[in-house]
Amino acid sequence: MSQENDDDVWRARVHLAAANRLAVYDDLEEGIDNHFTMRVPGQEDRYLVLPFGLHWSEARASDLIMFNEAGEVLEGTGSLELSARSIHAPLHRITGANVILHTHQTWALALNMLEDNRLLPGSQTAAFLTRSIAYDDGYTGLAASLSEGERLAAVLGNRQILFMRNHGVLAIGDTVAQAYRRLYKLERVCQAQVLAMSTGRPLALLDDEIVRKVETPNPRNSHSQAEREALYFAAMMRVLDRVMPGYAD
Repeated sequence: MSQENDDDVWRARVHLAAANRLAVYDDLEEGIDNHFTMRVPGQEDRYLVLPFGLHWSEARASDLIMFNEAGEVLEGTGSLELSARSIHAPLHRITGANVILHTHQTWALALNMLEDNRLLPGSQTAAFLTRSIAYDDGYTGLAASLSEGERLAAVLGNRQILFMRNHGVLAIGDTVAQAYRRLYKLERVCQAQVLAMSTGRPLALLDDEIVRKVETPNPRNSHSQAEREALYFAAMMRVLDRVMPGYAD
């Protein structure tokens, strides 16, 4: 393996460990449960995940284990939780996503407990996300086999966010920065929608024309979407360096 690839793999480890800790900082996690995974750069059927039993606030780059779809731990020490393999490995393989982040975060879950769990275009941020969401309305119980991940991949299709009724959400991305920013923004807009709905007053929704206008990249913007994602994640790692250091060890 080349030095360049070694650097890419270590960077992936650092970013994934940072995302686990950020989920604690942003109140998106459930202690040791749920999973963030990333395809190992330059390799097929090789994924990184925090070993089951470590609290997300403890995540370090060196702690992450490498596993494959067969459920074998190929590198590192610790155990692979069954649903990490069952949900994530097939999703990586079928969708081609480099990063998959799955949580039971509070406000998104609250919306997914409703009979009508659709995210509404009620704000500028929501307008960026509504057309990126696929909806799984058929919760089947605990994920115990690869067929569940394959089923979820079929539901997700070419979207980037999956609403899992009675369960949680997941976000995919090309980079940790991209996927985490989606997950964070999703929680914020779900919180805003649930709070607005709780007033019992009618919601003022954006029409389709405005949603399309918001979604369309403006060539006069100072930064591309990818640059914004990278800048956001770099800023949040600086926050971690102050409040929860050690993820890059």
